Amino acid sequence: MSIDAVRTEEQITDVTASVYQLADRARRASRVLKRANRDWKDRALLAMASGIDSGRARIIEENKKDLEVGRNNGTSPAMLDRLKLDDKRIDGLIAALHELAGLPDPVGRVVRGETLPNGLRMRQVNVPMGVIGTIYEARPNVTVDIAGLSLKSGNAVLLRGGTAAFNSNQALVSIIRDALESVSLPRDLVASIDQYGRDGADALMGARGKVDVLIPRGGRELIQRVVTTAKVPVIETGEGNVHIFLDADAQEQMAIDILTNAKTQRPSVCNTVETLLIHKDSTAAAAVLKALSAAGVTLHADERAAALVPGLQTVAAQEEDWSTEYMDLDLAVKVVDDIDEALDHIREYSTGHTEAILTSSLANSELFIAEIESAAVIVNASTRFTDGGQLGLGAEVGISTQKMHARGPMGLTELTTTKWIVQGDGHVRK
Repeated sequence: MSIDAVRTEEQITDVTASVYQLADRARRASRVLKRANRDWKDRALLAMASGIDSGRARIIEENKKDLEVGRNNGTSPAMLDRLKLDDKRIDGLIAALHELAGLPDPVGRVVRGETLPNGLRMRQVNVPMGVIGTIYEARPNVTVDIAGLSLKSGNAVLLRGGTAAFNSNQALVSIIRDALESVSLPRDLVASIDQYGRDGADALMGARGKVDVLIPRGGRELIQRVVTTAKVPVIETGEGNVHIFLDADAQEQMAIDILTNAKTQRPSVCNTVETLLIHKDSTAAAAVLKALSAAGVTLHADERAAALVPGLQTVAAQEEDWSTEYMDLDLAVKVVDDIDEALDHIREYSTGHTEAILTSSLANSELFIAEIESAAVIVNASTRFTDGGQLGLGAEVGISTQKMHARGPMGLTELTTTKWIVQGDGHVRK
């Protein structure tokens, strides 16, 4: 074995030890948080919001450094959009923290309870998971969302935000830790491992027994790497190959408004529509395709879809288009004979994130709701509403596509587990 190889192994060992030490400190900090009531946690959230507000110039300046590096490295426009923080987005982060402070504390909530026939009093209650690990990429807004949600749900969190947002995340984590300390909570409730790079992420994935759950958020490659590599239990979040089915009788203007919003309002996120399925008898199809094209969307259309608007510029759809999460101003378009063909297509290509139907038929909307197995099903509204903030959760850690306790947008409750509490008066089992 070469000297270089030995040195590399030593470096990895040092990184692992450092990450495990941070996890141990987070565990100790989480025990302090168990004593914090809602008021204490809410004061911490408001302190975080105030710190981000007063530190916005610093945050934006650090974010500009990340954007410059990204542009120099040829980062895609979609990824740069995710990475960007400006005053409007910082206002959104502050508003989300205030909204979180206004939500009920999930810790201690009784899921069910009763007095059994033998007199034992039984309750199942929500309790914190303990230490949460997160791995995400180029999304500094996620740093604030996860820190706030973890705090309110009683958890400590270790953050791996990726190299692309290094400077932005360092500024945000520093502000958050100062805010925690200002209300007499441990700084170690929120910590970054970005300084340890990819080796740090590997150490986090291997920290079984030190980290209770790991939540990846990002593109397919990142998520699948975490799912297949991690020894820590993983909640898999959403790759979003999102579909909208345009039924025969969908109202034209409604369809134009919804599809334009679902594709163009922010194309770089996971709840943007990626495939449009059009009923062969749709009365709104031509107007919808014209509107999308006029909005700058590249239409990857099958032969029947391309023929709906003669002369409209489209790209011939290939098989891979049906499974592509573009996260950009591209849209796969296919004409189907009926709702059953639409449902079959979605079953084959869906990632289980969000599917929507635009229709005037109650029967078809009910059939769509019943048969779609994705985490979110939407009728006559934009897929952009599959979002924790939009659904009243305050923020979200991610959107789970698993059929687990956490499914869809993961807010406060989804970051808790449950504990059974049984109280008796000298009971013994016979």
